[in-house]
Amino acid sequence: MQQDKHPDYRPVVFRDRVAGYAFLTRSTATSEQTIDWDDGETYPVVDVEISSESHPFYTGKARTVDSEGRVARFERRYGDGAGQGSGGS
Repeated sequence: MQQDKHPDYRPVVFRDRVAGYAFLTRSTATSEQTIDWDDGETYPVVDVEISSESHPFYTGKARTVDSEGRVARFERRYGDGAGQGSGGS
């Protein structure tokens, strides 16, 4: 008799403790911890370090590149280009 090779796919709660956010989905992830969910059922809970609620890319708090500041820094360091270069007089 051949055993089932597929892992158990069941409802699991993923919890982002930093953001105080949790969501219920289906997964093969395992956990010894459980949580009582809004629907009255108890599900395994997996704590994650980061989710879409706390990731800077998804929250809009990502650091943006300051291109104007880079141009100003370049001009301060190397001049604005006026009168410089390899052209003759």
